[in-house]
Amino acid sequence: MANYYTILDTLKTNLNNDPFINTVTQGDIFAVDLAKQTIFPLCHIIVNSATFESNIIRFNVSIMAMDIVNKSKDEDTDIFNGNDNEVYVLNTMISVLNRLYEELRRGDLFTDSFQVDGNPGLEPFAERFENYLAGWTMTFDILVPNDMTVC
Repeated sequence: MANYYTILDTLKTNLNNDPFINTVTQGDIFAVDLAKQTIFPLCHIIVNSATFESNIIRFNVSIMAMDIVNKSKDEDTDIFNGNDNEVYVLNTMISVLNRLYEELRRGDLFTDSFQVDGNPGLEPFAERFENYLAGWTMTFDILVPNDMTVC
């Protein structure tokens, strides 16, 4: 009956247990104080929509995994990588999302009646907020049993 809450709580717990994540938030991303550097690396959960389908509920979820990019004050000598750690941040954050997706697809979360449907879409971003942040947004569908009765 508490499918929405259960999804948020399960994703939060799983992401909090990830060694590369300090903070997990949910809801409106602009309500999060992204100016605080102590909260990063951060994952943010957004439930985009829900659909009732016979005996399941389909939740479309986006998860943003992000960290602060450190820019070196040294002269830019590497044309490919530049003078920051953006590539490292993108690599680490996509690994966080991949680990979560695999837990949903075939790990403990799968056996807890959470199933993903289809393949997730991932989109990289950089410099989207107040700090110089980089990361990925993963969007996917989670299917959970619909245990609502007509009585």
